[in-house]
Amino acid sequence: MNRALRIHAYGRADAVSIDPIGVPSAAAGEVVVRVRAAGINPLDWKIRDGLLQSVFPLPLPATLGVELAGEVAEVGAGVTRFAVGERVMGTLGAIGTYADYVTITADKLTPIPDNLSDTTAAAIPVAALTAWQALFEAGELKRGQTVLIHGAAGGVGSFAVQLARRAGARVIATARDIHHAYLRNLGADEVIDYRTTAFAEVVQNVDLVLDLVGGPVLTASWPIVAEHGRIVSTAAPEIATQTPPGKRGIWLQMRPDATQLAQIAREVTLGELKAEVSEIVNLSEAAEAIERNKTGHGPGKAVVKFQ
Repeated sequence: MNRALRIHAYGRADAVSIDPIGVPSAAAGEVVVRVRAAGINPLDWKIRDGLLQSVFPLPLPATLGVELAGEVAEVGAGVTRFAVGERVMGTLGAIGTYADYVTITADKLTPIPDNLSDTTAAAIPVAALTAWQALFEAGELKRGQTVLIHGAAGGVGSFAVQLARRAGARVIATARDIHHAYLRNLGADEVIDYRTTAFAEVVQNVDLVLDLVGGPVLTASWPIVAEHGRIVSTAAPEIATQTPPGKRGIWLQMRPDATQLAQIAREVTLGELKAEVSEIVNLSEAAEAIERNKTGHGPGKAVVKFQ
């Protein structure tokens, strides 16, 4: 049996249902993964709520979820890198990973290191790849520069704080006060409680802003960006139309990269990077966990565990 967490119409938590669907087969170049765990991301509720219809038009019903960890159940023609039973992790580059069996192209997968659990592996792909690509590819962050990370206590932000600090940048983070100790432990030099302090009044001349929030936060960030500085946003597809003269505004769409992911997974197993899993839920509890991702959640990532 193959269960899938799907939406048949846009809405809130009650729009999500668990449906029986067919078990997929692997075409050439593909792998069928028996999913053991899948990470929860803001994209889940944004798609559910219909906020991204213009960016990601979907035929409904649609299965949510964008990353997974599990084991190979079937390999298609031409796939030589993986064998049935091998543990793998990756991001789909689309939605559809909240299911017992998922088809994915082999080049988007990397082996799970032996000492990494499925739940931790499922929390890494989207968050870590987004953070890496936003900071160093789109953001061109260099040693000695200052980066401001909005929404720093979430999955992407948690990796971004660690990666930026390791790269020799000065790291300023915004988050609720209950997450300040956590972020300082990850390497943040300064943490601002956005609910009590207007960051634009205490921060200036920032080389890079990593915007994981969008809306008014993005708007308020432009004045504090240094001359020729830049904002990379994962939350505002419209950023290019809002970018003032002399500044750079970039909307990042994370791309699957198995090589990057393999290196990051190795660093997590060595203790060089931390992948925080704040909550593990069963598939029957996933709809409520997705809603918590929207309304307020613990540090790092929540993960759906498949039985």
